[in-house]
Amino acid sequence: MTDSKSSYRQIIKSTSIFGSVQVFNIIISLIRSKIIALLIGPAGIGLIGLFNSAVSLVGSFTNAGIETSGVKAISSAENNSLSLSKEVSILNRLIWITGILGTIAVVTLSPLLSMISFGNEKYTLAFVLISFTLLFKQLTNGSLVVLQGLSKIQYLAKSNLYGNLIGLLISLPLYYFYKIDGIVPSIVLSSFIAMLVAFYFRSKIKIDHVRLTNKEVFAEGKQLIILGFSLSLIGLLTTLSSYLLQVFISNYKSVTEVGLYSAGFTILNTYVGVIFTAMATDYYPRLAKVCHDNGLVKKLVIEQSITAVLLLTPIIVLFLIFAPSVIRLLYSKEFLPIVPLVCWGILGMIIKAVSWSMGYILIAKGDSKTFIKTSIGFNSLFLIINVIGYYFYGLEGLGITFFINYIIHFLGLKIITAKKYDFNFDSEFYKLFLYCVVICVITFLCLNIETVLLKYILFSILILISIWFSFVQLNEKLNFKDYFSKNK
Repeated sequence: MTDSKSSYRQIIKSTSIFGSVQVFNIIISLIRSKIIALLIGPAGIGLIGLFNSAVSLVGSFTNAGIETSGVKAISSAENNSLSLSKEVSILNRLIWITGILGTIAVVTLSPLLSMISFGNEKYTLAFVLISFTLLFKQLTNGSLVVLQGLSKIQYLAKSNLYGNLIGLLISLPLYYFYKIDGIVPSIVLSSFIAMLVAFYFRSKIKIDHVRLTNKEVFAEGKQLIILGFSLSLIGLLTTLSSYLLQVFISNYKSVTEVGLYSAGFTILNTYVGVIFTAMATDYYPRLAKVCHDNGLVKKLVIEQSITAVLLLTPIIVLFLIFAPSVIRLLYSKEFLPIVPLVCWGILGMIIKAVSWSMGYILIAKGDSKTFIKTSIGFNSLFLIINVIGYYFYGLEGLGITFFINYIIHFLGLKIITAKKYDFNFDSEFYKLFLYCVVICVITFLCLNIETVLLKYILFSILILISIWFSFVQLNEKLNFKDYFSKNK
């Protein structure tokens, strides 16, 4: 078997394991979203969005980016038991420190967060209660970082699945009996359950504990902390830009409109973005291990980009065609105004697949300065053009600006990675990428055809073409027959 085939098979194997669990998570999210939409409506979802965004904004600053820098540190120390034990011990201490810090910060800022988010201090107590989720989430991340860094994909997948499932079973009665009043206890209990489940699967891996003083923790974990804080700042910028956009929408229109935006954003990042989530689980640790070899980095990024594009193309085509039905299924007919937003955003996902793969180069390299500069630029641009897009064209304007953002992000990262790391895609990739983009764009254009019969004939043809093309290309990369025979 060639190294290339072996690498593609590793990508597909890890994606299929975590991806299959993500499908169940999507079903769980679908049930949750559907029931929440019916029980508390767009306004309730808007409240959830504002609560989560405000708390995540604080968490993005206080969590110090440990969940990302920790994966790099642990994956690099995997083959040395002493180094691994030390890295995990450092990680655990930092997780507790940052988790407690985040909770204290939200409690302190709760009156201000309520005032900024809702224009009054009515929700101060709600923010105080939700503050504990930052500690629970950070402890959850601490367990998941170890699982991901050691490539324990099955444990990681099960932790996500069971945590979400149990969280759903606890949340639904709260929404049913208490409606909007059930939002805060649901958020807190769900994060607590996720923490317990993550603890359970982390306990299956035996790693010796190393006693370290706080001074030793900060001295030994200096690089982890530096990279972590850089990533924390980037997370803060991303969450801040999203939060400010929601605040603008809330003040310019209403909380209901925020709920519609949140629903569209969830579809793009959760349901369509499942491929990214599944792939990143294995992709980032593998990239971190070869980050010092630009040749291997280029090979892995191209393989990841090709796989992402091929897997996403049929999904994008199907989502574009069935967007109204999907939105009705996931939420209700009240959410149909987000159809244009979702269609534009989904079309841009084919471009995001490639820029997403390139973006991990900066993280794997630990190039915090470049990462910070690019993130400030991209997030500032994201906020500005999305505010403009919404102001002039409403929800559809947000979809258009999402699409424009994906293009700018792709072009920006292409220039940066070529200049700093001598990274370029080969002609084979561009040819394949162009085919997939053309298929997705034609599908998007067909949405405007008024003749129903012609429209659905073309849709049927495009579905078959997208599935056939992706299957043939993937089969060339890994030979499905041989792959499945070896994995029986």
